[in-house]
Amino acid sequence: MILTSAPTPSLLLAIAAALAYGVAAACHASASPHPPRMALLLAWLLHGLSIVLELWTTEPRFGFGPALSVTAWLALTVYGIEYHLLPRLQPHWWLALCAALAALLGALFPGQPLQGQHSPWMGAHLALGIASYCLFAIAVVHGWMMQRAEKRMRAGTAAEETGLPLLSLENLTFRFAQAGFVLLTATLLAGLFFGEEVYGRAWSWRHKEVFSVLAWLSFAGLLLARWRHGLRGKKAVRLLNIGALLLLLAYAGSRFVIEVLMR
Repeated sequence: MILTSAPTPSLLLAIAAALAYGVAAACHASASPHPPRMALLLAWLLHGLSIVLELWTTEPRFGFGPALSVTAWLALTVYGIEYHLLPRLQPHWWLALCAALAALLGALFPGQPLQGQHSPWMGAHLALGIASYCLFAIAVVHGWMMQRAEKRMRAGTAAEETGLPLLSLENLTFRFAQAGFVLLTATLLAGLFFGEEVYGRAWSWRHKEVFSVLAWLSFAGLLLARWRHGLRGKKAVRLLNIGALLLLLAYAGSRFVIEVLMR
């Protein structure tokens, strides 16, 4: 854990964001929807500000904590936009608790400094990778909702209690997975052909690269099976989750080992 003698502004903002996320989750069952929504909006703003303060410094850092924090913030942003565009989509307040944990991890474990000799293209490379993280995280959430809707449908639960129809959830799941696959492919190609410009070293088969390629193969197999054989249901969600876990291990997992376990 990397802590200074006095709490940094980004850490204070992250703590405030986590508390606001907790309030939003705790108040979700209140009679009026306004208090939890206002608390969630406040948490989202504080979380975003803590990320900006952490990254826009004279010596920016990045590691597994900021990667998870930015991913959670972006995923919550996408889910919030989707919630307003699709009124039948039900809010899942446990996502706020996940965002609270991610915000704290991002501030408590800011990672290692991004060295000045690295190419300015590193920012674009990291942005592509984090964006793919975000899209696959949203796909996993929709996959979970899809399985939940299927169980309720088989149990005879009323359609209005399941939120979106099962087919709509399935389509959204694969759309997010397809978009994430495109960005992941771009990220891997950038690392393969421009590794020296981005990181100052050529492509090498280290843990991050191995897990990233395994994740890419899992997602490619999922989308190919969907296209050729109409793969759906539990098998599709299981393959999606496997790919997401491999992708999580690729960067966040490897950086966690380096920054925490090996310190």
